Amino acid sequence: MGRSDSSLPKSAFLILLAIADRPRHGLGIADRIEEATEGRVKLGPGTLYHTLQKLEAGGLIRETAEAPDPDDDDARRRYYRLTPNGERALRAEARHWQRLLEVATAHNLLGDR
Repeated sequence: MGRSDSSLPKSAFLILLAIADRPRHGLGIADRIEEATEGRVKLGPGTLYHTLQKLEAGGLIRETAEAPDPDDDDARRRYYRLTPNGERALRAEARHWQRLLEVATAHNLLGDR
């Protein structure tokens, strides 16, 4: 997953996107993804934690002790944040999707017909 010449799996892209603005724990990541996709994507625990492990092993995220909201902190929670490599991978993947959306727009696939 750390290679810059290949696309990220959808679950990995959504997880990176969910922690782009601040560290989050697993349930917070899942909730953010569900919110961002208007309920269309719900990552199950198996997919979520397996993907988190792969992203961490690939150097795209790291665990952090930094809880974004000290009032909502729980010692059992593991918080994740982007690494510089993760930020680069997220930007590259976002540019990839932007190009695809430009093609869809050029074919009038996003507007009413």
